Amino acid sequence: MRHLVSRLAAAIAAVAAAGAIACSSQPQPSGPKTIAIITPSHDNPFFKAEAAAATARARELGYDALVNSHDDDALKQDQLIDVAIARHVAALVLDNAGADASIAAVRKAKDAGVPVFLIDREINATGVATAQIVANNYQGATLGAEEFVRQTGEKGDYIELVGKESDTNAGIRSQGFHEVIDRYPGLRMAARQSANWSQSEAFQKMETLIQGNRSIKGVIAGNDTMALGAMAALKAAGLASVIVVGFDGSPDAIASIKAGEMKATVLQPAAAMARAAVDQAHQFMSTKSTGKPEKQAIECELVTKTNADQFGVFARK
Repeated sequence: MRHLVSRLAAAIAAVAAAGAIACSSQPQPSGPKTIAIITPSHDNPFFKAEAAAATARARELGYDALVNSHDDDALKQDQLIDVAIARHVAALVLDNAGADASIAAVRKAKDAGVPVFLIDREINATGVATAQIVANNYQGATLGAEEFVRQTGEKGDYIELVGKESDTNAGIRSQGFHEVIDRYPGLRMAARQSANWSQSEAFQKMETLIQGNRSIKGVIAGNDTMALGAMAALKAAGLASVIVVGFDGSPDAIASIKAGEMKATVLQPAAAMARAAVDQAHQFMSTKSTGKPEKQAIECELVTKTNADQFGVFARK
């Protein structure tokens, strides 16, 4: 009887295992010819563009791509990095989930022999990632602020929408805005709030803010999704003439500029950063050196109605 039960249990286990294999999704790539690419949510077109560019470049160079999103959740990011390490990927391209919260995860990958190439967002540590390739956020913010000052005529009340407090880019862009705007005493900041890079949150917060600030002259936002949310709230309130300037150079923002709604954005080259990370990963795997410093900044470009036709998906055409 015991033998019969044992054989039955073994058969059930075998059937279950076979069923699990049959029902599983297609096998994920793994091994030394795979580059893991982890970014925030692809619902944001910027992150989708960088993931797509990194994936395309990896495949051009003969690698498989293991693509995932951490959704700005540091715990999920940690789990995805564990998966990448377990699959013995050759390198990791990462747009991280927090300047401080990501340090331990990046160090863990390095200690496991997986070089990490950060894009878009830095971490608050050096010597842990192999490269940190970001847009020159400060330079880009000053470009956007100069256009904002010009569009507003150097006077009037304005509102600033800031990104996630945990993201160093949010603070750097805000500093760049104020480096320029604060030189003009005629421009007064009526309110400053974080909308966490979110279009829906920016819409809701702008709805509330304009109830007591209907005479505002402009809104300057730390990214385009917040700028678009603000623009939608302003239009709904009959304030479509308010000057709105964003940051990222997203296709939706450029379309808004062409339509005469938003006045400007600042293109940060997502595709160029992502391709550079893959190229440097390939170089590092070949020679154990990228030939470049760890911290690298790529210049941003101002996009207005006069040059909007020159830009595509986070890049010049």
